Amino acid sequence: MTYSNPDYLVSTEWLAEHINDANLRIVDVTAMLTSKLINRAEAEFFNKGHIPGAVFFDVPAGHGVLSDPDAPLPWTWPSKQQFEATMESVGIANDSRVVIVARTPREGLDSGTMWCTRAWWTMHHFGVDCAILNGGVEKWEAEGRAMVTERNAPAASQFTASDDYARGCADKSDVLASRGETETCLVDALPASSFNGDDDGYGPRRGHIAGAVNVPFRSLINGESADFLEPDAMRNAVAGMIDQPRVITYCGGAIAATVNAFALKLCGHEDVKVYDASLMEWSADETLPMETGSG
Repeated sequence: MTYSNPDYLVSTEWLAEHINDANLRIVDVTAMLTSKLINRAEAEFFNKGHIPGAVFFDVPAGHGVLSDPDAPLPWTWPSKQQFEATMESVGIANDSRVVIVARTPREGLDSGTMWCTRAWWTMHHFGVDCAILNGGVEKWEAEGRAMVTERNAPAASQFTASDDYARGCADKSDVLASRGETETCLVDALPASSFNGDDDGYGPRRGHIAGAVNVPFRSLINGESADFLEPDAMRNAVAGMIDQPRVITYCGGAIAATVNAFALKLCGHEDVKVYDASLMEWSADETLPMETGSG
């Protein structure tokens, strides 16, 4: 059995075969964040060796290349105009095929998976033909494939974003509207310790949004850098979500939640949204219901 949308992932073999294609673009979204959400990965890793042709694409920084620079919270969905300008700055056009890659510098902290899926989630809904490198930079290196230090100069390009880009993004009102109705499944992608309220969490209150179910994003991968479960195992892992007509995923800041959302898309679910701002917004508002315990 295969994924319903297998083209959302590419193998290292595929990338090696197509790496010189004229319309191929590779973006490296590796994260190594400081406490102030500054990304050190470019200097610490990318400049010392990266996949040939790749450009460093700083999605992880708190107000990175796919985030609204004026938003009060980090990692907030960009405007259409900002997104178009960002694509053009790295040579991505409407006919480009984009491969998103990352490594995981610190296991359990700088997950290459969730930054790949965050980039994919945003770019896909704005109309980019994009895929994630399964296994990440680590797999590429382990196979003895070329790594370079030369910088790649992006080609001139023009990009027009989809007018329907917002279909992948939920806000607080969408989550509130889903409570009490049976057609939408609200999914917390964080570890059980966060969901249950054992950890400090993301904001002033512990626990999870009332009514949510817990599917930790790491249950959907074999390894940290975009090493996704095989199709049969993935379908089993998302079975409780994919049977629901609509799904909204969330986490601390709408990053890990994109892993669950991406997994659902791989398996063919068409009505999935990610709650922008997630617990950073929800937890800070005392009027919004939260729970602790396993639910």
